[in-house]
Order: sequence, then structure tokens, then C-alpha cells
Amino acid sequence: MSELMDQLRGAVAGPVFGPEDEGFAGEVAGFNLSAQHRPEVAVGITSEADAVAVVRAAASSGAPVRVLATGHGSPTPITDGVLVNTSRLSTVTIDGRIAHIEAGCRWAEVVAAAAEHGLAPITGASDAVGCIGYTLGGGLGPLTRTYGVSSDFARGFRVVTGAGEVVTANAEENSDLFWALRGGKGGLGLVVSMDFELVELSTLYGGSLFFAADDISTVFSTWVEWTKTAPETVNSSVAILRLPPIEAIPEPLRGKTSLTVRYAFAGDPAEGERLLQPIRDAGTAFIDGVGEMPASNIALIHNDPKDPVTAWDRGMLLTDLDADFAAAFLDVAGPDQQLPLVAIEIRLLGGAMHRDVPEGSAVGGRGGAYSLVMIGVPDPSLFEKVLPATADGVTAPLAGWISPEHTVNFAGGFSVPGSYEACWPADTFARLAEVRAAYDPDRVFPFGPVS
Repeated sequence: MSELMDQLRGAVAGPVFGPEDEGFAGEVAGFNLSAQHRPEVAVGITSEADAVAVVRAAASSGAPVRVLATGHGSPTPITDGVLVNTSRLSTVTIDGRIAHIEAGCRWAEVVAAAAEHGLAPITGASDAVGCIGYTLGGGLGPLTRTYGVSSDFARGFRVVTGAGEVVTANAEENSDLFWALRGGKGGLGLVVSMDFELVELSTLYGGSLFFAADDISTVFSTWVEWTKTAPETVNSSVAILRLPPIEAIPEPLRGKTSLTVRYAFAGDPAEGERLLQPIRDAGTAFIDGVGEMPASNIALIHNDPKDPVTAWDRGMLLTDLDADFAAAFLDVAGPDQQLPLVAIEIRLLGGAMHRDVPEGSAVGGRGGAYSLVMIGVPDPSLFEKVLPATADGVTAPLAGWISPEHTVNFAGGFSVPGSYEACWPADTFARLAEVRAAYDPDRVFPFGPVS
């Protein structure tokens, strides 16, 4: 591997690190601190030319290549080959309604640039997430029901293939690769930039309501029933929070079990308020943070952590919910239960998410009606046995509502048997394998649970 490192140091402008080099730990550190990466080589690319040089050198030596931007989606430690850090590629430019986004950009940078033009990207819940990795998985955000998944707005990619060739993938050029990149996630090449269409959106009616433990059962049951008739303009999720008594948590939530209802409505604020009223009437919110807001503040709706954390989660999709589900869920995960889970979120899906783009895409899970995500107590000693067992205990009584479909951005490290294959319909899964074989026949970019 020292020969490969020497070759890379002579071929790329960015830094090249071995495991014993100063700066290595910082170069391989991701957002999820539970994944301690230790590849054989880490390279911080600074240009498309660097990306080409890395892939060609790695391919010639037989070393696998994996890519890290922010590391939100890297729950499994990388212990071999070359890790490419794209964070230095961080330029965003706006041309009309198209944002040209380099591989290391986070959504916060795109949101800020777009807002200057009265525009907004359809993003995820967190603006600290890397744009490329998130979009490659489809992307379920706070406005998914109204606008669709984020990858529906991708208009083109620049990609370094397994052969070290740079190609443009869009609706006209390499359309098979373009199809795969919109939802196929990994194993398709090193994406160095993306063109992404923005929408005209300057304000939202949105935010979060918080209810105390005594109101959880009533508000949750009301929310389930309310979602069944909510129009596509309504985007919402509900989460039971069990937050620790630490100073990092705001005082009203510190050490308490509560329920939060997240809400985003793109339209007339008065109509957004009217549609939310049944939830406000279901209980007494001790925090009511819902109102008209700049679209650029969309990340405040979920208010996810921006700094790296130690994290464990498990996600899945659900079919249509009903009163029986609400009762079963509250029985196993309601306020009277003592669980090592800091959050259990159910998100309303459907609407525009169910409709694929006209030319088709590889996005899986479009048929899901809701998503369920469990986030564990950030104690690594619980990750191997306690949290998986807890998650199994929560989901077992809900089996009748768990969808056979999955979505890859919620699949973690594919640790649950069958979760990888469930991320796409069978025909999409097979076609993705064909596209990966065409653009990376030697599997320079390994992907999947056996990689």
C-alpha cells in the first residue's frame, strides 16, 4: 500500500494520509462517531482531476474506493482500501433555477445560496447532511409529500467511473447511469458534482409543537387519524422523545418524555394554520413553535444535531395506519414504557413521493405510507445487543403495518437480514446490478452488505 500512497502523493493536489500520519484521524472522521474508519489510505480531493487520479491509481492496484463527504450515512467502519474525502469540493453556484453543487457541499450552503434568489432546494430534515450522498439515496425531507423526493430534482451528475473516466449523466447522456444515480445510492462511481433544480419558495408555515407525557396518547392517536385525510400540501411527522437530563438539551425538554409534532406547509399561512388546528386542539402544547418562517429556516423544523454524534438507528417503512396501530404503538412505545431510545419518529409520506419522475428513477420505497425510525441512546455499549433487541421488541407487535418496501437512506449498515434487497423493487434491484456492472465492472466502488 505504500507504493499506492507514493503514487497518489505524486498525482493529486490534495492531501494523502496513511493511518500513522498526523491528520489522518481528522480526514476519516464522519458525523457518526460510532463508525471509526481506518482505511489503508485517505485522500482529500480538491478537484475533478484529483478524483480521476485517485480512482485510476486505486483501480490499477486493486484497492477498493469508498467516499466520505459529511459521513452521516456511514454507520459501518471502513477498514481497507482508499477513503476519498470530498469535503474540499464545496462550491455552489446558481444559474437560473439550477444549482451546481460540488461533491462536498452540505444542504445549508445550497439553502443559503438559493435564498438569495427567492428559491429553495427540496432538502432533507438536516441541513448539515451532504447533498450528494443524501440525493443518491432518493431523499425524504420535510416537503416530500408536496414536491417529491429530493432526487426527483437532480438534473445531472459528473461522475468518475470505475475505469477512471469522467462522464456526464443526465436525461440525454448516459441516461442509464442517470436513472441509477437517482435513488441507487452506491457502487456507481465517484460523483464530483450535481446539477439540482430549485423551486420558487421563500416562506413556509411550519415548525414544531411539543406536548407533555400526559398528552402523548391523545395527541398521537389524533395525529394518526388526522394524517389519513391530510392533503399533499401537509407534511408532518410525530416523535416520542426521551431526552437525557443534560445541559445540551433545552430546559423544557431536559430529562423528560414528550411528544413533538413537526409540520411544514408550503402555501397560504392561514390555510396552513387551519389544517393544523386539530392537532393543536388535541392537547396543550408547552412549546408551540409553528408559524410563518423563511424557507431558508426549514432545518429548524426538525432541529437535528449539527455537530458529530455517536448514533445508532433503525428505520423502516409502514403501510396505512389506523386506530389499532395507534393503540399497539402506544402500548409498546408510549410514555409509560422505559426504553433506551431517545426518539421514535413516524413520518407521514405519500403524496408526490408516490409519483416517479416521467423518465423513471431507481428510488425505492415510493409506495411507503409512513416511515418509522428509532434512534438509540448514544452509548456504544448498547449498540451490539441491547438496542437491536429493543428495536425488535418495539416492531414485533407492529408487524402487520411494516411494509415489505424499504428505503436505502434509512437502511443503516444493512445489518438487518434482507434490508438491502428490500430497498428496491426486484426489477429495480436487478437493473441496478446491471448498471453497476457496466460502469464499474471490477467493483472499484464496493456497495452492499457483503462488500
